[in-house]
Amino acid sequence: MTVAGRGAGARADQRADPAELLAAYRRGDFFLSTAERSILARGADTVLDGDDIDGLDTRLSQALTGAAHPVAVGVLPFATGATGATGAAGGEPGEERAVARFVLPRELWTAEPAHGAAAQRATRGVPVPAEVTPFPAPEGHRAAVQRALAALDESDLRKVVLARALDISFTAEVDPACLLHNLVRDNTGGYTYAVELPRAAAGSPGPPGQRSLVGASPELLVRRSGTLVSAHPHAGSAPRSSDADVDRRNAEALLGSAKDHAEHAMVTEAVVAALRPLCRRIDVPPEPSLMSTSTMWHLGTAITGELRDEGISALRLAAALHPTPAVCGTPTPAARLLVGELEPFERDYYAGAVGWVDTTGDGEWAVAIRCAQVAERSLRLYSGGGIVAGSDPDAELAETSAKFQTLLRAMGLDLNL
Repeated sequence: MTVAGRGAGARADQRADPAELLAAYRRGDFFLSTAERSILARGADTVLDGDDIDGLDTRLSQALTGAAHPVAVGVLPFATGATGATGAAGGEPGEERAVARFVLPRELWTAEPAHGAAAQRATRGVPVPAEVTPFPAPEGHRAAVQRALAALDESDLRKVVLARALDISFTAEVDPACLLHNLVRDNTGGYTYAVELPRAAAGSPGPPGQRSLVGASPELLVRRSGTLVSAHPHAGSAPRSSDADVDRRNAEALLGSAKDHAEHAMVTEAVVAALRPLCRRIDVPPEPSLMSTSTMWHLGTAITGELRDEGISALRLAAALHPTPAVCGTPTPAARLLVGELEPFERDYYAGAVGWVDTTGDGEWAVAIRCAQVAERSLRLYSGGGIVAGSDPDAELAETSAKFQTLLRAMGLDLNL
């Protein structure tokens, strides 16, 4: 039976055609396409939210027992835990803040990866923006990088990740399905996703009302399959170019950059340190590999291990790793504080994680980057970069501009902000 033919009350899993699955997505659904599978989840038999991940993991395990589908899909915010720093990394007591949200769906379909099927389809149109506002403006981001460099000199901080946002408004409604389709089409690998976020109240992070987080991330936070665990941290970046010679030189420069290798090593070390107590063995390549998306080159390290305890779910593994130095910095507490001081907006679900966990504890979580929060007639794009000793403010600004291109290309926009 096709996806379109499913009734609203249907409960049985259905293997679907990947292009059909992507076309069936609508605002409010959960969609994730990886190198191994595509998932479309619709409706909610049960919704669990909160910021105590251990407690949520226990509640999820109980809720999944006897559920119509033995899978929960969801999203983690940048800041997790019952308490946190102020500013972008946490919140003042009593202040609205983003929380983890998990849904046990009424309907669930799976398919092969959608990227290949979507590549044969035409792009879908997105309304022309009425206004585009960088937040902060370019000079503000350069100043924040300078302040971060001073903090690195004056403290034990080794790295901090600073982000920018683009606020885009429209006179017509923006359909996240169009963005999702174009992202799957343009990005032949990685983790392309759309997830419904909790409705935002006035004054809380992000645009008020209904919101979808849509993006195409190159980075796996963690995957668990039985006792096997995988992580693939990315750190160190260079822009792609339509000129083949320039593109090759950019890749070679990244591979030869001592600064980028040092930044990447910080992330890899942190991931290994978090996994080591949980694993009886860990395999780490001696050098990172060159990874690519349609807009960026990255350094990436594929880490694998074998769990000591099969009772540790993919969600608990994600909580143990998140946030890595790839999206926050190191040491984490000091980096979170500085992020809150220097970024003039709440990260909300940007630099969080999107994924799923099943009744056996298996699951997969991608880092929620290269994304936008999509409201009815507005959206906010996010882009960040790691600041380490030797970082150049102009180069860091250029890196965020290059990373914005993932979403801007999906919107058919040619902007360099």
